[in-house]
Parts: sequence; structure tokens; C-alpha cells
Amino acid sequence: MVEEGIVLGHKISKKGIEVGKAKIEVISKLPPPTSVKGVRNFLGHAGFYQRFIKDFSKVVNPLYKLLEKDAKFHYNDDCMRVFELLKFKLTTTPIITAPNWNIPFDLICDASDVVVGAVLGQPINKIFHPSTMLVRP
Repeated sequence: MVEEGIVLGHKISKKGIEVGKAKIEVISKLPPPTSVKGVRNFLGHAGFYQRFIKDFSKVVNPLYKLLEKDAKFHYNDDCMRVFELLKFKLTTTPIITAPNWNIPFDLICDASDVVVGAVLGQPINKIFHPSTMLVRP
């Protein structure tokens, strides 16, 4: 049997699931968006991984404000800070692991008017490791 492999850009092994190195390189080299379309594209990609980022909707609020109807595109320091923070979080995503039944579980929830998400995981060495996740529209 294969001991590890890449599936949809994610490395799958005995340790769990983690983001593949190719995706990390692409994300870390992304320049800041210069238009509404660029912000939309970046948030679309980041949104796919929002289940790994605590309070995602609060964190990205400055970027969401750029997408409001009739809003003037003003990419300020707050937007840049959020962009860099998201890039960091997207490239240092914790590994999804099998549960360790000897360690207590934490449940993290995030919700908006459109979707509800929850992640069940465990703190291992002060780092949250997701074990399973649920996203419901």
C-alpha cells in the first residue's frame, strides 16, 4: 500500500491530512489584491479553508467591506494586515488527525446568515488539531 500521497492538493499520510507543499508555495507568493475581483478570488480560495481559521468571518471583515455594493475600493493597512494574516494561516494549517480518546475534545463553531460550520478537535502541544468538521448551508 501507499503510505502517503497527494489528493486534491492535500498530503494524506498516517499523520493525517495537511496542505501540500505546492499549495503553500503558491499562497505564500500571492501579491496583495489590487481590485474587487482580486479580493473576491482570494476570499473564494480562503473561504474553502475557513473551517481551519477561528472566527474567520470576523478576521476577514475589512476585506469583505471592499466587496459591498457601491463601496469605493480603498485597500488600506487593515486590509493588508488581514491579507498577510490569512496567507500565514493558510500556509500553517494544522493537520487533521485521528482522535486521541485520552485527550479532551474542543468544539469550535462559526456561523453566518448563510452557513454554519463546526470543527471537533483536540489541543495537542497547545496547537488545535481538527479531527472532523461539518459545514451546513
